[in-house]
Amino acid sequence: MTAAEQHVLPRQSPSSGPSGDGDDEGGETPAQDRRRVVRRRLITLTIIVLLIGIPAGYLVISAGQSRRSGKDKEAEAAAQGLREDWPSGMQRRIFELPIPGNATGVQYYETNNWKASRMYVKFRTTSAGLDRFLSGVGTGRAALETGRITIGERDIKITGWYFGPGVDWAGTVHTNKKPRPTQDITVNMTDPAAPVVYVVSSATP
Repeated sequence: MTAAEQHVLPRQSPSSGPSGDGDDEGGETPAQDRRRVVRRRLITLTIIVLLIGIPAGYLVISAGQSRRSGKDKEAEAAAQGLREDWPSGMQRRIFELPIPGNATGVQYYETNNWKASRMYVKFRTTSAGLDRFLSGVGTGRAALETGRITIGERDIKITGWYFGPGVDWAGTVHTNKKPRPTQDITVNMTDPAAPVVYVVSSATP
């Protein structure tokens, strides 16, 4: 090679490698690579926590609101007391309460919460009306146990019903398979010709 040819050939930069590019990721140090992996893992972990944590938190808040709402509605119903009226036809069908047509002094109210729905009903009827009611529920007079009070303390406090001494009480519990309601029935039989019926029909979702 002549001196003139040597003068024409370009000089190669010492920093240039075979790839011709000194900015690729292959130039990262081990410490930089570890930091990049850690960042990716932190981002992935944050996304997973958000995807799981947000729905779970929403469910907890919703359940708490539902419980509070149910308690508020029940307290409101208890404060209002029994309503001097007949429950609607739909309510009677839902809670399976075939109140006889000759019933008088009908009182009721309904409560709902996240655990159960309850319909409280009181009415006076005739001996034949009592038989029709019990038969419509799915039981009969033979199921009434003398001296038995089937309305619980919790429901007594809510309704203010009296089940003390000096009255001829008889009661029965008619149980259905869920989600059909169960009826706690107690009857004042002091006047057999005009019994007074107390019923708590409870339905659990």
